[in-house]
Amino acid sequence: MDKIKSIIDRIRQFLRESKVELKKVTWPTPKEALASTSVVLAVVVIVSIFLGLVDFGLTKIIRVFLG
Repeated sequence: MDKIKSIIDRIRQFLRESKVELKKVTWPTPKEALASTSVVLAVVVIVSIFLGLVDFGLTKIIRVFLG
């Protein structure tokens, strides 16, 4: 029984400390979150296009040498 009580006490302490730490977090405003999301999506699209072109080019080169 003492072991269960000890585990429950540790869980409670963890949750209390987590709550205190979460209060310290500086959360982004909706405008900042939207701006960051837009940048990430733009970079993903650009990198995807670049990798697609590289893949297409390498496929053509390999077909020339093997075909």
